[in-house]
Amino acid sequence: MNVATIIPPPPFYLANWQLANQLNLTPLSPFRYTVPMPATIYTDGGARGNPGPAGIGAVLKGRGETLHFKEYIGETTNNVAEYKALIKGLTQALKHEYKEVTAYLDSELIVKQIKGEYKVKQPHLIPLYAECRDLISILHKFSIHHIRRELNKEADKLVNLAIDEHLGK
Repeated sequence: MNVATIIPPPPFYLANWQLANQLNLTPLSPFRYTVPMPATIYTDGGARGNPGPAGIGAVLKGRGETLHFKEYIGETTNNVAEYKALIKGLTQALKHEYKEVTAYLDSELIVKQIKGEYKVKQPHLIPLYAECRDLISILHKFSIHHIRRELNKEADKLVNLAIDEHLGK
């Protein structure tokens, strides 16, 4: 008689089950083989006045398609907006079942904090940083890169559209 060996699930299935449920994600069964699909996200956040009216934009590219996300997030700072934009991009990548993500941001601070090169010192940014790290931990592969502002025009345009739409411009 053949006896099946049951392999315990990797840490993702245990540590991030609650987060995956909150995002309405269906974690992969440890017994199902899938080929990870790579995605690229460009994110940007901005506030007019810092703090001031703020918006976020995210561009998700993968599987031959490009998706755009924008949102007005209220009165806040540029750094909060940058983190919320990255959270939006990561969340959307996961909801669209991407497991490999490359992120491009024009915020050098956020990129270096996510990479662990800078400490997160502002108390109001710590929960946002933690949320990003939790989302990243669900992915099979992740990389993040700083780019010049002129290379992030698409996400920047979404930020301005979100703010302008809210302000009635």
